[in-house]
Amino acid sequence: MDVDTGIDDALAIVYLLSRPEVEVHAITCTAGNVGARQVALNTLSLLELCGRGGIEVATGAEVPLQVPLVTTEETHGPQGIGYAELPAPARPISDRHAVDLWIEEARAHPGELTGLITGPLTNFALALRREPDLPRLLKSLVIMGGSFYYQGNTTPTAEWNTHVDPHAAKEVYAAYRGLPEDKLPVVCALETTERIEMRPEHLRRLGEAAGLPAPELVLPEQPEGLRSTAANPLVACLSDALRFYMEFHRLYDQGYVAHVHDAFAACAAAGRTPFSTRLATVDVEADSPLLMGTTVADFRGLWGLPPNARIVSGNDPDACFAELVGSVGALARTLGPEPMPNPGPDPSPNPGPDTGPVTRVRKG
Repeated sequence: MDVDTGIDDALAIVYLLSRPEVEVHAITCTAGNVGARQVALNTLSLLELCGRGGIEVATGAEVPLQVPLVTTEETHGPQGIGYAELPAPARPISDRHAVDLWIEEARAHPGELTGLITGPLTNFALALRREPDLPRLLKSLVIMGGSFYYQGNTTPTAEWNTHVDPHAAKEVYAAYRGLPEDKLPVVCALETTERIEMRPEHLRRLGEAAGLPAPELVLPEQPEGLRSTAANPLVACLSDALRFYMEFHRLYDQGYVAHVHDAFAACAAAGRTPFSTRLATVDVEADSPLLMGTTVADFRGLWGLPPNARIVSGNDPDACFAELVGSVGALARTLGPEPMPNPGPDPSPNPGPDTGPVTRVRKG
């Protein structure tokens, strides 16, 4: 996984940890929702909360390839996980750079690893520069990003992850041009990820699946910033994170919902939710100030170039949420009312959020 954790990244990570048939091999971190170091701290703490502190977490690019870094604490909270507060992680960030990790692990496990990228494509683009054969070394790749002939969530035409580093996205799609269809990335773009709207009822069902004695209620009539009283640490963490996300969406007149884009991408990568795809040739606008980060899909071959992506064209929100709620709830049930002990050495003080400038954008 390559993440910029991030509320919906957090749900995606927890979901994959909940699947017994999925091995999360390693997680690399890119600056996006918050700064790269804060992304790594969020990810380590989340893994330890779920009793999986042994998974390697590495940081990579701290800035995009060519444009200044813009982060979005207004969308995800000062530390990237909404109102949730996690203890400082006991385990340190890996000494390996994210780019080295991508290349070394893909070479060591050719044809075995599925890559899932839920943040900007900076780390992966840098890895491709050093190892152009990376697409063939991976079993498959799933990307959350882009919007194709659909309203953007950052600018009128651009989706957040692509807008943060359009040059990286452009390089990644170019690297896949002409590869066999089964090697082309599955792209989960806004036109289908925005159908995955998490609502208060889903959090209530999550609490039930986790075995909570009282309903887990996150409701629009409650005061903003109200914290969960759930004894289960994972339910409380996700509830506090998602309340923040729902309040953000309401602020932008989208209703009291949370678009959990990355969670859908995780379900798709695990093969646990139905979806359909269309072949396309994708390119990214990286120069125009007006259209920066816009993803364009040629579905009809008008450019005369081979396809380089499989764009998700249909999905089933009800099936996706049944999978998410049931699986994450089962994991939460195993954790009990108290957090599992953190493995590893004594934690060093958490230096707090490592963020770029706060930007007020519509992203969610």
